[in-house]
Formats: sequence, C-alpha cells, structure tokens
Amino acid sequence: MPVCEADPWRLQYFEKVPCPADVLIPTEDCDAWAWNPHENWIYDKLRVAESQGLDCGPHGVTPKRFPVFSKPIVNMKGMGVASGPFHTLAEYEDGYTPGHFWTALLTGEHVSTDCAIVKGEIRWLRHTTGTPLAQGMFNYWTVHAATRPELEAYIRKWAGEHLALYTGMLNVETIGGRIIDAHLRFADQWPDLYGKGWVEALVRLYAEKRWHFPDEGERRDGYSVVLFGRHGRRYRHPAPEAVKAVRGLPGVSSVQITFHETKPAEDHAAPPGGFRLAIINALDREAGFTARRLLARSFPAEDLLWPEGARDPVMADEGAR
Repeated sequence: MPVCEADPWRLQYFEKVPCPADVLIPTEDCDAWAWNPHENWIYDKLRVAESQGLDCGPHGVTPKRFPVFSKPIVNMKGMGVASGPFHTLAEYEDGYTPGHFWTALLTGEHVSTDCAIVKGEIRWLRHTTGTPLAQGMFNYWTVHAATRPELEAYIRKWAGEHLALYTGMLNVETIGGRIIDAHLRFADQWPDLYGKGWVEALVRLYAEKRWHFPDEGERRDGYSVVLFGRHGRRYRHPAPEAVKAVRGLPGVSSVQITFHETKPAEDHAAPPGGFRLAIINALDREAGFTARRLLARSFPAEDLLWPEGARDPVMADEGAR
C-alpha cells in the first residue's frame, strides 16, 4: 500500500500499486504535519498570510480596515469550521476568539491546486474548482485539464521561496490568486482523474525523489459528483451489484460510498447542509450525473438532497448544467 489512507473507500486508488515498505505518503494533514517537521509551519494560516504580505493579525490586534476574514490560526480538521467575515469593528470585537486571526477578505475564484514538488521546484500541477450547493455542500468538482499561467506562476514563486528543501505533494487553496490554505499532501478524492500512471508517479516522487509523468496533451477534464442525504438518518450501503452497475457505466471512473454503516452518522465529517453518501468520479459530466441518478435508487428518496427547486433527481442534474 503506497499511500497512508484513512478512508477505506479511497483505498481502491492505491492498493494495487507497489511501493517500498519504508515510504510514507500522507493523505491526512495530521500525518503530513508529523512527517514533515521542517515544512509543517504551513499549517499556520497566519504565517501563510504573512508570507504573502497580506494584511493580517491575531485576534487582539485590531484591523485597520474592514471587512476582514477570521478563522483559526491552526485547524487540522474541518478547515472551514469557526470561520467567517467581520464587516465592522463591532463585529470583530464581539467575535473575539483566542487562537484565531484575521486577514484581508479576498474575492475571486476559489481554486484547489495539487502540485508535485522536487526541492522547491514545482514539476506538475492540476487545478480543481467546485460548483456549490448550499451550507458547505458541493454539487460537483471539475478537475480542469487547462492550465492557469498567472496562478501557476504565483504558486511556483511562493513554493520556491518558502519550500526550497521540500520534495513531495503540495495542495494549496487560493481565492483571487492568493493562498488561503496549504497542505503537505494531495487531494485524495480524485487521483483516478489525473490519468493513467499518476499514482505510480506519486510513489516515485516519494521513493526516488523525482517526478516523471508526461501528461501534457493527454489531459481531460474530470468531474467528481456528490450524492447527499439528510442529516439525522441511518444509512445502509448499496448492494455490491448496484455499485458495480454504476461503476460500469460509460465514462465513469470510480464510485466511493463515503460513510461507515456501523459508525453513527454524527461521527462522520460532513458539511452543515447534508450527509455525504457517495462520490462518483467521471471523465464526462453527464455520465457522472447519470451515475448519481442510478446510485440514488439505492437510498430512500425522501432522505436525499438535490439542488434547490428540483422535484426529482433528473431535474436536479438538469438544473446544474
């Protein structure tokens, strides 16, 4: 097993790829922090903001201008928990929280970027954007084939200046071209959408400290489509043959059933709006929507959540186009 994976539904991406026994590849921030002591400062969001010259400071240091965005300085799980904007001095003073900081309120596109780095030099990148529903939920993510030269130049420069000795994967989240979060790992939800041989390249990066994955000209847009249910229900996994049927649809790359049957629903990490039941990765968005509709038949219809205003799953997917 080349990758230290906490979620059993994602083992499918890594379990068939050989890897030296002494190589550790993190997918969880707690592991990445422990295994990279020289670089784990990037989990300090205040330091990341300072490294970019953004207006920022810990709670207790009054901002000179508003609005600002407030969040915990370090938060290893549930990155968006206890975060939000302050529009006035009164809101800031009322929301004072030890261990939190404020920074300039950024606007623009929110992008997640996976990077392969060798001694501070980025050798490969892929960008992902999400199409939101509400209350922290996403309808689907798009893993883009296209490059973003201006954003990539900024990330390369930042990594070269601040991670000069680091070799491994880096994930950064940006808003308006500035980094808001950084992780010493990759996004393990969609490695199958990066192309054939990507996991093997990942293992080489950690085992041999080199990167070789010539995917230029072969990239395709990919889609990671989510099925949500209502909170407060007890869910059962679909029958194996139902999952197999969905996985066999043209254009579908993988199916993840993203919860434990024997674990209380409230003990799962989930956005406020709904309980994540499944994720379908596909190389065609319509195929992903079709697969979601088929998989939804394995759950009680009254327990499912679809985009607002939709009367049934077909209309929900039509409305997302």
